[in-house]
Amino acid sequence: MESDGFFIEYFSIFRGIHEGSWAFLAVLFIIAYFLYRGRKLKAGTILHMIARLFYILMLVSGVGMLVAWEFPLMYVVKGLLAVLLIAFMEVATGKAKRNENSLGSLFIVFLLLLVVVLMGFGVIRF
Repeated sequence: MESDGFFIEYFSIFRGIHEGSWAFLAVLFIIAYFLYRGRKLKAGTILHMIARLFYILMLVSGVGMLVAWEFPLMYVVKGLLAVLLIAFMEVATGKAKRNENSLGSLFIVFLLLLVVVLMGFGVIRF
């Protein structure tokens, strides 16, 4: 079986993992962020590590879908924005953990999350 056939055959699995990972990731990020802000460091760290697992699941499933779709430009851009989103999620939770001002990073996270989700559902197209 060639690799492209694999990705096309299991596309629905990749899509299910990808959508579920985004949902869990958003919830885990918000809870971990507010646990860190509330100085509940141990619980925040546990949820932050689980969120990192979902980063990996989301990235692998996203790449699988890109391969199956043969890398359309819009979804490549969405993927790059998603990687940027993950970076800002890490910055925001890191600042919250260190009890620094993280409002700017949090704003960027919510803005990028909105754009990426709207691109994923086809509301934003180009």
